[in-house]
Amino acid sequence: MILILSANQETTTNEVIKWLKALDKPFIRIHEDEVFEIKTEQNRIFLESRRNSFFIEDITTVWYRRGGLRFMRKQYDNASINAYMNETQYWLEDYVIKMLETKRHINKQSNSHLNKLLVLEQAKKVGLKVPNYYLAENTDQLVVNKTITKSIAENIILKSVGGFSEGILYTSLVTEVEKENFFITFFQEMIEKDFEVRAFYLHGKIWATAIFSQNDKKTQLDHRKYNHEVPNRNVRYNLPKEIEEKVHILMQAMDINCGSLDFIKNKNDFYFLEINPVGQFLGLSAVCNYLLEKEIAEYL
Repeated sequence: MILILSANQETTTNEVIKWLKALDKPFIRIHEDEVFEIKTEQNRIFLESRRNSFFIEDITTVWYRRGGLRFMRKQYDNASINAYMNETQYWLEDYVIKMLETKRHINKQSNSHLNKLLVLEQAKKVGLKVPNYYLAENTDQLVVNKTITKSIAENIILKSVGGFSEGILYTSLVTEVEKENFFITFFQEMIEKDFEVRAFYLHGKIWATAIFSQNDKKTQLDHRKYNHEVPNRNVRYNLPKEIEEKVHILMQAMDINCGSLDFIKNKNDFYFLEINPVGQFLGLSAVCNYLLEKEIAEYL
């Protein structure tokens, strides 16, 4: 039985499930708002929510897409007993999650959030080129119009900003210095690009796409600023074998077996930018006819 941890109505999950049904593979889909109670029956642990119930030992494969397992916690009147039982329940929950992660899997709940700074450090260790970067709380050493800034945080969507229901933090070029200090910010050397490369990685295999975003002022710095009237050209692309080998070593070092990686191609060099373990890939999969959703379903 395949266990899928995802968000409600998440499109990528829906597309993979279509292939699971076509391949006649049984699965259980867990939504992010489900709350499970940990129970035992004949010394076997099983989980039960209002929608689903299953024995841990019956799960053969786990796909962590988004969300994660949530558990019901029992509360006790006595403060000391409640503190003790709260810790006991935590370790029981940790055991359940870790046991599920010993199964054949695509990504894990326990390391689903990556520290971008640590990823960049690890990328340098495995021999990938990384644009020079630093953290600072002022612009004293900054080179204007040759330095970009981007979010340190994983979540780049802000709710209710400037009169809008939500806003996205894009990569931005620093065009002027600031007179006052500010919160520690990530700055990085701007690399002139021939084009961008988005590589999808799954258990040692890589499917890459060249994104020609440099010719459109709207997408020059960040291709996510989509130009719907004149979309960027996206084509199949093969990364050099030495880059693929370093990507594989990096993913192993981060203990991640699936995700999207971003690169900038500059002349003969490839500059690594980041890993997104739960990024969207359906669009590029469709444009390049990669059928990545089928690849995932077959792996599961």
